[in-house]
Amino acid sequence: MRFKTQRNKFSSPNIDLIPMLNVMMSVLAFFVLVSMALTNSPQGVEVQLPDEQNTQEPLTQNKPNPLVITLTANNTFILNNKTAKTLEESIIIVQNYLAKEKKGTVLLVAEDQVSYEKVMQVLTELKAVGGDNVSLGIKSESP
Repeated sequence: MRFKTQRNKFSSPNIDLIPMLNVMMSVLAFFVLVSMALTNSPQGVEVQLPDEQNTQEPLTQNKPNPLVITLTANNTFILNNKTAKTLEESIIIVQNYLAKEKKGTVLLVAEDQVSYEKVMQVLTELKAVGGDNVSLGIKSESP
């Protein structure tokens, strides 16, 4: 049996969101002011740029011309305008090129009619010979 005085004493708690919202708005205002002060600072970050006299030539000029292998639709290989009929001939040429040019790169470019499976087989065999120096190339569309 409950008495009326006990019911009033243990009423359900109320959650007041207003103080929490006030704190959140003040924190938001603080971060907005700080970010505005940092982005509009006149000093900024001081960066020392190199002089024109101290700059070196780009590293790309030291690299040899890549060996471009074009895989045609009739399963022949064109290596820098030289034709090879089989993959084995192409692999020998790639080995000779990489032995002569240690930092050389080999690009495999396939015609549109060649199946993706054939391209991946040839690329896998060339990577077995040349490792990271062998890449798959694409033809750029001329406007």
